[in-house]
Amino acid sequence: MLDPNDIEAKKDALIWSARRCFDLGLQTNAGGNLSVRLSSAEAIVIKPSGVGFAECSRDNLQVVHLSGTIEPSSFKPSKDLDFHLDLYRIRPDINAIVHCHSPWATGFASAGLEIPCLTVQTIEKIGRMPLIPLSENGGPQTEVEISPFFKDASVRAAVLANHGTIGVGKTLTEAQYLAEIIEETAHIAFVRDTLLAAHGKTTADLPRFGTAKDARSAAK
Repeated sequence: MLDPNDIEAKKDALIWSARRCFDLGLQTNAGGNLSVRLSSAEAIVIKPSGVGFAECSRDNLQVVHLSGTIEPSSFKPSKDLDFHLDLYRIRPDINAIVHCHSPWATGFASAGLEIPCLTVQTIEKIGRMPLIPLSENGGPQTEVEISPFFKDASVRAAVLANHGTIGVGKTLTEAQYLAEIIEETAHIAFVRDTLLAAHGKTTADLPRFGTAKDARSAAK
């Protein structure tokens, strides 16, 4: 049964995340989408199609059951609704999804390059960001392309070729932070590669561990 208090709390959390994405330049206009799982029912709150990240409000966010049933709404469902629903179905540990078209990360994705986890933070928080190709007919990725990667419970972030990024988490804050780390890492990777080329270098040292604790444990 849907709990109105739960719905309002999740809507407010999603509005915070959407505004943060917009303010940080991770998403412009009405592209991208975010969703969060309800605690009171097998359903989610999700940004509908045509609503900008900066314009999300309690009145325009949609409630959608994991079965696919959409609670009454005057807005069109997100174009990516199906992949959101499928990720929640196959991964009980996922309670939030932040999908945006952040420019640095999408630049890597459009070049067909997987963003390397080259900082201790990305190794600790992400591990690997697989690059998911376009659909077989050259269209945007759907659950057909995306879900197989996320069936691996260790995958917390991915980059969609010529499309954008996905960060997932147990909370909306966790998923939001991953979206930010993905973009930050893409920016760092571009700067690193540019500097390597400028100085005639082809490789640079990479960390093996994300935390000092892991490094000490491996040395024993």
